[in-house]
Amino acid sequence: MGVGDEIMATGMARGAAARGVKIAFGDGCKLIWGPFCEIAFRNNPNIARRADELEVEWIAYYKGHRRYNHFDGTRWIWHYDFRARPGEFYFDERERGYTVKRRGAVLIEPNLPWHKPVAVNKDWGLARYQALADLFRRNGVPVFQPRHGLRRLDRVEVITTPDFRCAVAALAGFDLVVTPEGGLHHAAAAVGVPAVVLFGGFAPPDVLGYHGHANLTGGTTGACGSLRECAHCRTALARISVEEVYESARQLLDQSAATPG
Repeated sequence: MGVGDEIMATGMARGAAARGVKIAFGDGCKLIWGPFCEIAFRNNPNIARRADELEVEWIAYYKGHRRYNHFDGTRWIWHYDFRARPGEFYFDERERGYTVKRRGAVLIEPNLPWHKPVAVNKDWGLARYQALADLFRRNGVPVFQPRHGLRRLDRVEVITTPDFRCAVAALAGFDLVVTPEGGLHHAAAAVGVPAVVLFGGFAPPDVLGYHGHANLTGGTTGACGSLRECAHCRTALARISVEEVYESARQLLDQSAATPG
């Protein structure tokens, strides 16, 4: 799907180096890396860069062979025996320079990968994101958004970074992110940032969600995984009110404020 898949891979590899091994992602003979692997795996001591490295453990996890779902021709079928484990990033000095601690601040991501047909089934809507940002601001909460995608929220500060890894390093400085289900919520889990994640009815939090996040589904039963525009997904998202997102965010912010550091 995208960079979120590779962030999840780093969770599967977590702790390997401490056991004296590296994880090779591929078919047992050759590494199979997609275009986002280098971005997510850079500097990670748990992940093998060559198939012939010593003490390698293979995991068959790559495009077309994911552990959490499979494709039936029109939709994703979810594997409920899988649960995402938080990944990790190993930032270099340049990237760490973008981590600026912003106590009590919220990062809102109103954008999706619009080139993908599934985006319409994950879109909470710009008007709701704007209403949420305004509600935060009225209650004294600083609001930011990444300089990414087509949508811009009014009256919020924009965070500019040169690449995705620097954007994740910047994310690490926030106390909360509000985002659709996707790469950014996996990144938030990897850097330990609480999140309100708008799942709606497309993907199941039981498979792709994380403890410590508020995973909102709109009360829907079942996650359809449809790649076509889906009334079930749209209805689920419409049931997630601005007030519900705000209250979920406030609870997480209060927890963060009570945590030393």
